[in-house]
Amino acid sequence: GGFIGRYLVRNLTKKNFRCIIPTRNPFAKVYLKTQAPPGAIEIIKFSQNNFDEIKNAIENSDVVINLCGILFENRKQKFDTVHADIPESIAKLCSQSNVKKFIHVSALGANKDSKSRYQQSKFLGEERAINNFNKTVIIRPSVVIGTEDNFTNLFAKLALSPIIPVVNTNYKFEPIFVNDVAKAILKAIEMKNNEGKIYELGGSKVISFGDMVKLILSTIGKKRMVADIPMTLAKIQSSLLGILPIDPIITKDQCLILSEKDNVVSGDHLTLKDLNIKPTDIEKE
Repeated sequence: GGFIGRYLVRNLTKKNFRCIIPTRNPFAKVYLKTQAPPGAIEIIKFSQNNFDEIKNAIENSDVVINLCGILFENRKQKFDTVHADIPESIAKLCSQSNVKKFIHVSALGANKDSKSRYQQSKFLGEERAINNFNKTVIIRPSVVIGTEDNFTNLFAKLALSPIIPVVNTNYKFEPIFVNDVAKAILKAIEMKNNEGKIYELGGSKVISFGDMVKLILSTIGKKRMVADIPMTLAKIQSSLLGILPIDPIITKDQCLILSEKDNVVSGDHLTLKDLNIKPTDIEKE
């Protein structure tokens, strides 16, 4: 029922899939039912501590898709719980049912050797999913963008300031349009003999962090100075912000990601091309 989920539901119901959507807050996601014919969508309560309803939903499904993920930790949600324990539990339930395929959405850069706990937990989730259900397909998108995404909207809000602070402006990634990710998931479901495979999803171009922020500013018609913040200062700032009861602008773990290799398609796995999808030009969207 989140950012990627709402686009995925549109694509699935167009193909006549009936969707059962587990969400922590069913009442807030009722609007999803307006995106499909009557009866095509069922919304159920999701709880990490109670998988009974999820088990029943999986037992009545041909395909299971996991979109659970968090960008930072708080008191209630931890990386290992959301990114590793949940996909493991789902994969085990899939193995006990007649599920034909489990699509697990991870993240580009997932790596057991990363210093980032986010990337470590993403890799661990992939490993546990595949080890517990051999009909698992892994989807690794780069930064996902769209009207409702956290990334572009954050920097649009920061444009209220005359100076936009950016950590490591030269860091590169391949932002991908959210509907392309939804299409890729649908294609991965339809594709035969891809169980156990990994798809790395990059967008139409490789772009630096600094240039991406400038593109966002250009799109909203704002002229601001983009300042490269030293990593040492960013880590200190993230540690101080981490103790406040608000969503952080940047976390210490995200600083670790930005200090590692670029977030781009590696060439070691399948890509959008293998799914016959041409990525949308992010500058036009």
